[in-house]
Amino acid sequence: MTKDDLIPLIKKNPISVGCGVIAIALAAVIYYRDGEIPAAEEQLVQKSAEADRLAANVQNANQLKEQVEALTVASKEVESRLVHASQTLNNYQFFFKLERETGVKMTANPVQGVTAPPKGAKTIYLPVPFSITLQGTLPQLLDYLRRLESGARYCRVGSVTCSVPVADRSAPLTLSLNLEMLGVP
Repeated sequence: MTKDDLIPLIKKNPISVGCGVIAIALAAVIYYRDGEIPAAEEQLVQKSAEADRLAANVQNANQLKEQVEALTVASKEVESRLVHASQTLNNYQFFFKLERETGVKMTANPVQGVTAPPKGAKTIYLPVPFSITLQGTLPQLLDYLRRLESGARYCRVGSVTCSVPVADRSAPLTLSLNLEMLGVP
């Protein structure tokens, strides 16, 4: 077929030729845009995740002021219950107060150990160890432990040794405590 034969064929069948040209053009557009669909879907997923995150932020921000106030109050309460490792006398006063309230007798003054924070670790709080030896009846010693546990300071008892003299069973019980209090340097 030559050029002279092609022009009369196009003039004779204009609708068929037009449809063929449109079909070829549409096939080219579909082929070109086919590579853009996965990229557009990926962008849609990213934008949807960002929109969900922003919607959650807006929803959670409704009570943000109240939550900040609650955290501030809780932080002040925690701060008031901490032991200051450098204030040895104040730390001992806590144990002497418990001694007066419960009626037990301390056979030796509490011994405060010193612990250094681990090297390289930035810690806000550190455990302040104490060793205490008490004498009293079983209800007094248990009352002391309960008050220590639910008292004004955060306390963790590491070991407890309770004994009674073998020679005199009517003698008061002796309780040795090794404990740690949550503190700051």
